[in-house]
Amino acid sequence: MAYIVLPEEDNLPGIRGLMAFRPETSAPLNALAEVLLRDDNILSRGEREMIAAYVSYLNDCLFCQSVHGAASECYLGDDGSLIRQVKEDFRRASVSDKMKSLLSIAGSVQKGGKHVTSEQIDAAREAGAQDIEIHDTVLIAASFCMFNRYVDGLGTWAPVGHDKYVSSGIRIRDEGYAGFDPLKSIRK
Repeated sequence: MAYIVLPEEDNLPGIRGLMAFRPETSAPLNALAEVLLRDDNILSRGEREMIAAYVSYLNDCLFCQSVHGAASECYLGDDGSLIRQVKEDFRRASVSDKMKSLLSIAGSVQKGGKHVTSEQIDAAREAGAQDIEIHDTVLIAASFCMFNRYVDGLGTWAPVGHDKYVSSGIRIRDEGYAGFDPLKSIRK
């Protein structure tokens, strides 16, 4: 049960219930997610969603790690095994050295911005990361720390089970975040 009374709470888990409670904040939050996770970028949409899912996993935010993990799976054509590998030990996961270096940076940001080291940045550059990729990795990680704390700080609920998030991953892949209406699915 959320710490505040949310409209249609039983139907709107995680951030969706919070966006329905305070719709004037949903547009800028969704716009930020749209730019970070879906706009044109060197990193693929699947890789950026992977960073979001990984940071959310480190923050123990079930809703966000599940939704963004499902979105990453949809973009990458993965059955969930790659996201599991990343969560277990990204250094051994079947991702590029560049992605491993960016996940390392994201993990440091999750602990606190000052945990990122010049050695991590150098390693990312040596693996082929460009400044825009490093920048966006840090911003995605920092933003998802905020999103995770928003979702969990108000005690929202999250469905349990991978299958509960597949449709959200498909919706994100197909429709994105910018026009997302948290009440759309219950207005039908």
